[in-house]
Amino acid sequence: MRVKCSLCDKVETIDSWSFEAKRLRNKPAKTYMCQTCQERISERTAERNATGHFNLYPSFRQKRRW
Repeated sequence: MRVKCSLCDKVETIDSWSFEAKRLRNKPAKTYMCQTCQERISERTAERNATGHFNLYPSFRQKRRW
């Protein structure tokens, strides 16, 4: 399966039977990021977290407490 990175527009080929390919086929709102972009984002996030001024907020899909 050919996929395109949403950040750098690099086209890559992934296995059509992989979990990631299935996720992209079944949920079109999901986007693909290449390995270099994922590493760059995780490094920069770790750098921001080390400064102490970075807050990681919980996702909005928490269970509601009625």
